[in-house]
Amino acid sequence: MEFKIKSGDLAKHKTPCLVLGVFEKRKLAPAGEVIDKASGGRLTELLKKGDLDGEPGRTLMLYDLPGVAAERVLLVGCGKRKEATRATYRQALAASVDLLQRTHAGEALSTLAEAAPEGLSHYLAVRDAVTTAAERVYRYSQTKDDKQAPKTPLRTLTLWVTKKQESDEAEQALRHGAAIAEGVTLARELGNLPGNLCTPSYLADQAHDLAARFDTLSVEVLEEAQMEELGMGALLSVSRGSRQPAKLIVFHYQGAGQGAAAAQRPVVLVGKGLTFDAGGISLKPGADMDEMKYDMCGGASVFGAVQAACELDLPIHLIGVVPASENLPDGDANKPGDIVKSLSGQTIEILNTDAEGRLILCDALTYSERFDPAVVIDLATLTGACVVALGKHASGLFTADDQLASELQAAGVAAWDRVWRLPLWEDYQAQLDSNFADMANVGGRDGGAITAACFLSRYAKKFPWAHLDIAGTAWLSGKEKGGTGRPVPLLVQVLLERSGVLSAST
Repeated sequence: MEFKIKSGDLAKHKTPCLVLGVFEKRKLAPAGEVIDKASGGRLTELLKKGDLDGEPGRTLMLYDLPGVAAERVLLVGCGKRKEATRATYRQALAASVDLLQRTHAGEALSTLAEAAPEGLSHYLAVRDAVTTAAERVYRYSQTKDDKQAPKTPLRTLTLWVTKKQESDEAEQALRHGAAIAEGVTLARELGNLPGNLCTPSYLADQAHDLAARFDTLSVEVLEEAQMEELGMGALLSVSRGSRQPAKLIVFHYQGAGQGAAAAQRPVVLVGKGLTFDAGGISLKPGADMDEMKYDMCGGASVFGAVQAACELDLPIHLIGVVPASENLPDGDANKPGDIVKSLSGQTIEILNTDAEGRLILCDALTYSERFDPAVVIDLATLTGACVVALGKHASGLFTADDQLASELQAAGVAAWDRVWRLPLWEDYQAQLDSNFADMANVGGRDGGAITAACFLSRYAKKFPWAHLDIAGTAWLSGKEKGGTGRPVPLLVQVLLERSGVLSAST
């Protein structure tokens, strides 16, 4: 999808569709007032008929408006002007794109950014327009004939700025939004692929393909023999039950100003890459088990964030680590009661083979020590307990570092990819006690998301670290089943701020 920025005489701009905002009580946004004047009050006249009052997400398509060069004019409800929120703004953006997908316009000029709520910067208003549009036009089609696809999909969206001096900021927002959107799309596409296609080897191949596109990116893939030589007993214990060999995928990115970036301690992103999780010997229930292809969404989001950093040529040192495996029942699979030795030298009693994500992540975290990281952020579809706690709206955030927590929380708000901090108190660590190993891999039902984070914290003592549990946010179920691409927007926001491209949102 292509995005552009335009300014000038709105009424004279030729476009298949002009999108205008309408607040409740039929109050036109400023751009609508311009068009109303150009059309001799035609918009006011039509609104008085009562077909659109301005309710959030409601739409009304008009044709052949006098004095206006646009072929169509789409009115979109934006809610109450004084009570407008970012959520209602994004609802209006989504509604406009959804309707445009059902028309034969193919391209449109949207003025909705000027109808953004008070307090939302123009930069974020434009960026939200880009990311929301890209989200709404995405359709999965790799393994199906998409018979419901729009006959004339929205291919170009031009965003209106009222003042030419705002164009530079809008162009920056457009660039950032497009890179975030492409990263989200990559993460969604990898997540939506079935487990028989998206295997650990497939992910490794995709990593090599990504590195081939950018001179600033290189990738190395550790095979099982290399991991065994290093002593990654926890990770390799998970892949034993699968015919697919495990891979440890490592991205190395150094962007603009490579000399300075090379001297920086890197930001390290570690993403869980379980391409299918049946639970192993502790087999999951059959219902909805197909959704366990999404257990690699943490790894997919690392792919998406790395791609965005490359697209934007961010002046930052970034490393992405994706431990990739399957977790299946087999004669050689982990058994409850087995004890494995991790790369750190700590031993783990496996009480539940379905708590495998932490086993592959703990070795990846220990491996990350060699990079002397400025910060390590791991992201994983780790626990159903986090879904119970937070639902589908916020990802769980765990860290003992208050400053890092504040950074991630503020970045999540800025990116509209929010997180909620849960405790990581020492009190919970005792639940991982084992009579036979340094720790158990589960701590019981109580506080399951917290004890999972406590487990990982034992492998993250040598660097600033945060854990994101994205089990509730990485994909949707039911009629809207599909990957969301979260938390790519949050990660890219962090990279934009840490690289100095954007001011910190804290």
